[in-house]
Amino acid sequence: MARVRVRQHVNPLSYKYQTPISPPNWHQVYASVTQPLHLDIGCARGKFLLQMAHLHPQINFLGVEIRQPLVDEANEHRDRMGLTNLHFLFCNINNSLSPLLESLPAGTLKWVSIQFPDPWFKQRHMKRRVVQPELVDLLATHLVDEGIVFLQSDVESVAIEMRDRFLAHPRFQQQHAELWLETNPFPVPTEREIATLAHNKPVYRVLMKIAK
Repeated sequence: MARVRVRQHVNPLSYKYQTPISPPNWHQVYASVTQPLHLDIGCARGKFLLQMAHLHPQINFLGVEIRQPLVDEANEHRDRMGLTNLHFLFCNINNSLSPLLESLPAGTLKWVSIQFPDPWFKQRHMKRRVVQPELVDLLATHLVDEGIVFLQSDVESVAIEMRDRFLAHPRFQQQHAELWLETNPFPVPTEREIATLAHNKPVYRVLMKIAK
């Protein structure tokens, strides 16, 4: 199958992305809907989750992405691999996170990863960044006790902003004494992580946990 070509950046505030999603029936999505869930926000082509789902059949994985062609492509790969613990969903997480989380089976959301989100460098565009206080509040409400949030970026200022917004919430605690986590806690790197490290550039990682 030919690799789908899409725009690198999509403005989540544009009119075409302002309709919140209607979440699917999760009993029709996953073979075992009560398994713990890992949510990957901004999953791009989904290669991280495709490998993770293959390695961990006892966990359900959900990737959300604002570029629909990438979602369609990733779900085709999932179907060819026969994975029943993985789903990719097209949505704008800036306005769809609340209905999405409310629809999930209670007590299943255990892991969230946000990896290399669009940096939106210009000052007037920073409101487009994915990690906003509202997102942090929603994750704090829906993650299970001791649930995990993993953040990483190759842009230090973006990593600092993400880290500080989670630390500003009383329920999140950083899980390492060092400023940045040296290694990825997951066994699978993203495409962007592989490319960044191959060019000997730094990756800024943070691991958070929900306090009991």
